[in-house]
Amino acid sequence: MDGPLVLVLGDPSDLSLRLLGEAEAGVRFQVGKDASALKEFAQDAEAIFCSTTEPAHLALLLRYAGKVRWIHTRWAGLENALLPEIVESPAVLTNAKGVYSAALGEYVLASILFFAKDLRRMVASQERGLWDVFDVDMVQGSTLGVVGYGDIGRAIALRARTFGMRILALRRSESMEPDALVDEFVPRGDLVSLMARSDYVAVALPLTRETMGLLDRRCFDAMKRTAVLVNVGRGAVLDEGALLSALEARRIRGAALDVFQTEPLPAGHPFYRLKNVLLSAHCADHTGSWRDDAVRLFLENLKLFRSGLPLKNVVDKRRGY
Repeated sequence: MDGPLVLVLGDPSDLSLRLLGEAEAGVRFQVGKDASALKEFAQDAEAIFCSTTEPAHLALLLRYAGKVRWIHTRWAGLENALLPEIVESPAVLTNAKGVYSAALGEYVLASILFFAKDLRRMVASQERGLWDVFDVDMVQGSTLGVVGYGDIGRAIALRARTFGMRILALRRSESMEPDALVDEFVPRGDLVSLMARSDYVAVALPLTRETMGLLDRRCFDAMKRTAVLVNVGRGAVLDEGALLSALEARRIRGAALDVFQTEPLPAGHPFYRLKNVLLSAHCADHTGSWRDDAVRLFLENLKLFRSGLPLKNVVDKRRGY
């Protein structure tokens, strides 16, 4: 007997999709780059694996896929995926939470060390052939504020603990169960206080109505002049204009930014020229295996789906995470 038909919305040339061949016997896959390529198969599909970065194709496909009970996106971020058609669909939505957390945790620690040890100065001196003796900072004993203590936030805290850092954490849930990694949980209303008390601030927030522009001028004005901000959440959770002003005026030491309000970051943007900014092109989690890892998580969930067991990473579509 045939198993479920799963529509795969993505580029058929994506080599990571070869791993779909590892699925349990009986599962049928139909791969297409857009809704038009999958329309004729949609009425018989029970699940959709969304591997595209253009969720409008998924919203259109749902018009023809009335039997779909489960949608899985290979991305962790959901702000672009939660179109009205997807939110209103009765299908359960799951995401790739956890796949990228370790890599982002390492990026945050690398960024902290970049500023603590002034690696930019070291490289510049080496390139100039200059024997440049200067003092560096210790990370041990400093305070890291984690804004958004979900899976990524905890991965950051785990690595920071290894360096002997003190952890303050803010998360959206009002229930703050004890966590051995965290010295103190900070209520949502005390964000400015967390910013003021931290030597480094790691932002790992998803983009929702509540988090849009959450870190504003008040937050940056409250930071220590020696403090560094690292954003691996979403660009729009920051007021970029206020952050730029703080960086240009040297009111804070610096920022490491992997995400931006507009991506790609436009040519000529001031962030490119500021020497107190470490900039990466939204690729801090692009390890050698990230595409394969995301497909393997989908396959784990597919086994659960076929068995009627609870799925991993079920999204509250109304709340946005």
